[in-house]
Amino acid sequence: MYESGENYLETILILANRIGNVRSIDIARELNFSKPSVSRAVGVLREDGYININKDGYITFTEKGRLLATSIYERHNILTGFLHKVAGVSLKTAEEDACRIEHYISEETFAGIKRYMNDSK
Repeated sequence: MYESGENYLETILILANRIGNVRSIDIARELNFSKPSVSRAVGVLREDGYININKDGYITFTEKGRLLATSIYERHNILTGFLHKVAGVSLKTAEEDACRIEHYISEETFAGIKRYMNDSK
């Protein structure tokens, strides 16, 4: 899965938690993307088995999609906290950098950061 697909899954999860039922238009508004761009991306996610779309256009996760979205969101939150609290960068910068790092960090490094953050509570 590419970074853009992971960002879409994370956005769907965030929106589902915030507003409940999610449609492509909600994603387009949240990300400030065009409706056609979002429609293409959502179509790929559906074809790849990460989401389902019902007849009314509402998006739900498959088990595979929910697991990946939850994992990405966890990475984002832990990395944001690490960068902000440990590295001392502003929350805005921590959020932006975590969004980039979460897609490329190795499992080993992430596990170490996660362990550090859990141990320092």
